[in-house]
Amino acid sequence: MAEKFARSLYSTPRGALRLALLDELLPDMLALDGQPALDVGAGLGQQAAWLARRGHPVTLAEPSADMLAYARRALAGEPFARRIAFLQAPLQALEARAPGPWPLIFCHAVLEWLGDPGAALQSLSRLLAPGGQLSLMVFNRDALRFSNVVKGNRQKALDDRLEGWGRGARLTPISPLTHADIQRFAAAAGLEIQAAAGVRIFQDYLREPPADDADMATLEALERTYCRVDPHWRLGRYLLYTLYKSHPAQAIFPP
Repeated sequence: MAEKFARSLYSTPRGALRLALLDELLPDMLALDGQPALDVGAGLGQQAAWLARRGHPVTLAEPSADMLAYARRALAGEPFARRIAFLQAPLQALEARAPGPWPLIFCHAVLEWLGDPGAALQSLSRLLAPGGQLSLMVFNRDALRFSNVVKGNRQKALDDRLEGWGRGARLTPISPLTHADIQRFAAAAGLEIQAAAGVRIFQDYLREPPADDADMATLEALERTYCRVDPHWRLGRYLLYTLYKSHPAQAIFPP
């Protein structure tokens, strides 16, 4: 599905808006200092390229051979490509294949495609170094419910039949997540939520697409203004988090 992801998610205004918002949010939400980074489920390589362009050595880990080949082709010849190492491996294999510990991990739009997102977050926590940060982005179940109501799928929303089936060429995830899920999973994994934002909090509910470039610019301004403001950010199509792994408490000995 590499070509479908490229066409449906990134070669569209919504894909461009997602990347533009991340470009603005990530430097504000993360402590970025050129540290080595692991990009988990990196897909077509957009975030790995974003990191490498800013001087980070990046291990791009992706289970799909097709996705990995697409990323290699897309990034070949870029001046920052030498900073990227490609690894074909699923998240579940990374503790053996790329154990780190890593000071910076990206995992964007991955957990919602897994049968046990909570266990996956615990695996990510084990890969993360003490004092490290995890940039986590997940598909928002509450936004999916709201979108179905707007589209007229009201009984489906009422029945909470929101998950995809993981078959065919549909792009509805099998495990969309709520903010409460992330709070619970993070606590169980020993991670602290340092920052949160919503990505595309208005665009996916529009009745009509922006009429022209000026209208699109106004929409982008709205997204940037409210993406971290309650209650708006909680209805973003994606929820973006910075999770922090604290240092182990130092033992205190009597004098």
